This record gives sequence, structure tokens and C-alpha cells, in this order.
Amino acid sequence: MDTPRRLISALAITAVLATSGCAVNELNRGDSSGTLDGTLDGAGSSAQASAQAVWIAEIQNANGRLTVNYEPSGSGAGREAFLAGGLDFAGSDSALTAAEAENGLGACVPGTGAINLPLYISPLVIIVNIEGVDALNLDAATAALIFRGEIRQWDDPRIQELNPNAALPSATITAVHRSDASGTTKNFTDYLAQAAPNEWQADAADAFPYGGESAQGNSGVVNAVTNGRNTIGYVDASRAGDLTIAALKVGDEFVAYTREAAARVVEASPLEEGRADDDLAIAIDRTTTEPGAYPLVLVSYLIACREYPNPADAELVRGYLSWVASPEAQELAAEFAGSAPLSPGLAARVLAAVEGIR
Repeated sequence: MDTPRRLISALAITAVLATSGCAVNELNRGDSSGTLDGTLDGAGSSAQASAQAVWIAEIQNANGRLTVNYEPSGSGAGREAFLAGGLDFAGSDSALTAAEAENGLGACVPGTGAINLPLYISPLVIIVNIEGVDALNLDAATAALIFRGEIRQWDDPRIQELNPNAALPSATITAVHRSDASGTTKNFTDYLAQAAPNEWQADAADAFPYGGESAQGNSGVVNAVTNGRNTIGYVDASRAGDLTIAALKVGDEFVAYTREAAARVVEASPLEEGRADDDLAIAIDRTTTEPGAYPLVLVSYLIACREYPNPADAELVRGYLSWVASPEAQELAAEFAGSAPLSPGLAARVLAAVEGIR
């Protein structure tokens, strides 16, 4: 890709991060006579906001008559709006259930259902702001007890055992969770439920199951951790900024997040059972002991109808989702949003599902 287009993408990312929570649309308007002509409306995952910004900027630059709107309103809000028929596609950090995907979809031709397409793969991270500490190791059990409120002090022996060389303060822990229904929360609680079931004692859920301080969206959690003292929270890795990020115990080692480590655990995980061949929901194995695999990963989906009432809408959705699944678009998201590009095998399955949209 040439330098001007990279600059366009960088400016798009800057714009969306500067206006976090605002709609991602009209970020770049090219004069190209590309074949896509019309308007697409999407909403949902705030974790996808940076990636959506660059994807939209680039496809609008290539198709001057196309407008793609994306509102990073949260996964729960996006799914609800799509199910009600208010969107052409939704972004969600948790897939529609098999029952949801096959029934009662307001945007789709009755009886045709919807598909979950894993198009944004990103590490989630545990961020901390602890006086005098610039590195932290955690295992799933200790993290579970911190976010449950059972471990209340940073110099607790269970934390110190994992961090023998850290000068942990005798200070109260403030654990911050998402206040909104969130796929980020569902993925985080799924990690704790799988990897530390005895300590977590709750199922994976979009809504955080325990008390404590809460904040709206990824940006709200980042602000609360940044502006607080001796704080901890969980966010999409692309939002962590300069905050300290905990390394997680996998097997006998502590693994720091990288896009390669995130891709490794996705590659090792199966698709969910009981789904149609084109419904690509992934069952992440959070208990892996594979060296170098990072288990706290978010697989975020774009959700679309198999069949739209208006064929013109189907053409736009196919065009946009085919672009998002392309190697170029995946590399752009990796560069500007810190995500892990789809493997060639998974990308091929996604593109085959997209081609079936009518």
C-alpha cells in the first residue's frame, strides 16, 4: 500500500480514538468509481472501533459512492439492534447463539438466519496502575480472586508469590469492570471460568457477575484505571496505551500478550459444535498449556444475514465483509489496532461463508 493511503488510515484511527464512543463513518471519502454504491449501517463491539475505522476509510476511499456507518455502542447493543432489524450487520465480541442465529431476525429474510464471522482477533489484557510497579505476573486463580473481591491488598502473599521481585505496596486494590453488557466481559469471564472455575465460581457472561467499581466501555475502564490509584481492569489490548500489562501464567511460564500468541490459541481451538457449516463461532480453549499461547484472547465477530430482503443490501454486505477478510484489511487492522490477522485457513472459511450471502 502506498504512503498516502497509509496516511489516510492513520488519520482515520486518530479520529476515532479522539472521539471514542462516536460513530465511525465518513472517515474518508474517495473519488474512486468503485463498484459499491449505497449505505451500510452497523454497530456493536467497541473493541472493533479502531479496526472498523481503518477498514471503512480504505473501502470508502476505493468506492466513492459507498458509505459505511459503524457505531461502537457495545456488543450487547449491536446484537440487540441487529436482531430487531435496525442494522445491516453487527459487531460483537461474543457470537449469536445457535438459536439466536436461526430465529427471529428482523433484518433477514424469514427462515434464513444469520452467520457469525470471526473477523477481528485480539488479545484482551489485564491492565494495572500500581505505585512503584512496572511489571506484573498473574495466574487465572489469582486474577479471579482479585476481580471477585476476595484478594483486597496488592501485597497479598498470593500475588507476592507470583512476583517475588516486585515491590508491591500495602495498598487496597481497586478492581474495575465493565458496567455495560459486553463481549469483552464475556471473553474475560470465560477465561476465568475455564481456567480457574473453583476461584471464579460463575459462568461466562456479558454482564460482570460481581460487585466493585465499574465503567462504561473499554475507554471508561482505561480512564478509571489510569486516573485511579492501585487499580486493575481488563480491556482490549489496543486500548491499553502506556499502562502496565500483566503477563499470564500458561503451563509453567508467564506469557505476555502478542498478536502471534493470540493467533496461536485460536489456531488450537475448535469451532463450536451444533452450528451450520457457514456459522463460524470458535470455542476458545482457555486452559491450553501450549508454549507461547496467550489464552485471554477475544474473537470478535461480524454478524450478517444469510439472505437480505433487498439484494442490493446483500451486495454491499458481501463487498464490505470480503474486504474485511482480505489479507490487506487484516494487516491494516494488525498495524493500527493491534489485532492478530486471520490464518489463511480461517480466512478461506470466512470468505466462503461471505460468498453465500444473498
